[in-house]
Amino acid sequence: MKNEKPVVALTLGDPAGIGPELIARLLARPETCETANVVLVGDPWLWADGQKIAGLQVATDRVESLAAVRGRSDSSRAAFLPVDTVKPEQVQRSTSAAPGGASVLQVLDRCMDAALAGEVDAICFAPLNKQAMKMGGLAHEDELHHFAEYLGVQGYFCEFNTLDGLWTSRISSHVPLEDVPKYITRERINEAAKLMTRSLQANGVAAPRVAVAGLNPHNGEGGTCGRQEIDVIAPAVRELNEQGFPVSGPFPADTIFLKARDGQLDAIVTMYHDQGQIAIKLLGFSRGVTVQGGMPIPITTPAHGTAYDIAGQGKADVNATFNAFKIATTMGRAYRESRK
Repeated sequence: MKNEKPVVALTLGDPAGIGPELIARLLARPETCETANVVLVGDPWLWADGQKIAGLQVATDRVESLAAVRGRSDSSRAAFLPVDTVKPEQVQRSTSAAPGGASVLQVLDRCMDAALAGEVDAICFAPLNKQAMKMGGLAHEDELHHFAEYLGVQGYFCEFNTLDGLWTSRISSHVPLEDVPKYITRERINEAAKLMTRSLQANGVAAPRVAVAGLNPHNGEGGTCGRQEIDVIAPAVRELNEQGFPVSGPFPADTIFLKARDGQLDAIVTMYHDQGQIAIKLLGFSRGVTVQGGMPIPITTPAHGTAYDIAGQGKADVNATFNAFKIATTMGRAYRESRK
């Protein structure tokens, strides 16, 4: 019988960070390969190094192409596609450098090529370092914009962060705080809320409860502390309601996460990066996941970074990586079903 499990591509992340160790810990869990056909794309020496740091030996099946993974019947272990992107002598642990950044880009591009060819259903990448990637050739402000250009995305896209069933998105992301107000438009709020709703549905939430945060202190205090809530955010919410999206808000940013904590919301659309990130990371730094929203295929990663301070010490916590993999698997299955 044909194997219906989604194919999920994994990467080792920044060679100088904790990614290789995390992937070794992830693939050592028997449950990892139970729900997906997993293929790890990476340099053999780096994969061996990750296992050594984690104190594990993880059996994989070598494959010659990502296309060979589709329909594999052996669910007990992952496939491994070896590549040659960086040499051991080019990597200094705990240091961002161009060779490591270039390696990350090559591996991610290989995975996206496979996704465009229909060979994989989702990508889950270990932590990367934006500085290293820019040194290694990244021409965009972050990996999200690289993904969008590479995959030919024309519509709205943004990062989502999720923790224990709570999702957040943001109207502006990796931009200076002084530039945030110009990103806050009805169109962007509408697109962010719609994209959030669709993404939650793809992750198994039938009727997502989505709310929108305000920008200014105390929701603008009736316009005395700013008018974005009155002039832009509230009208955007009304438009969403008129279009059949039961989105609520705006709510003051300093209290909206109390509603989420108490189980009243599934998702919050925030206005800028730290408005949501501080809350999510405080609630559970070692468990959070980032989803690249708006891409044609599911792409996930743990919400934390490369943790250069503990790289190579065998201390990395795999929980966020495992959560990122689970979301990639769930969304990858939905993505695969949508193409039948």
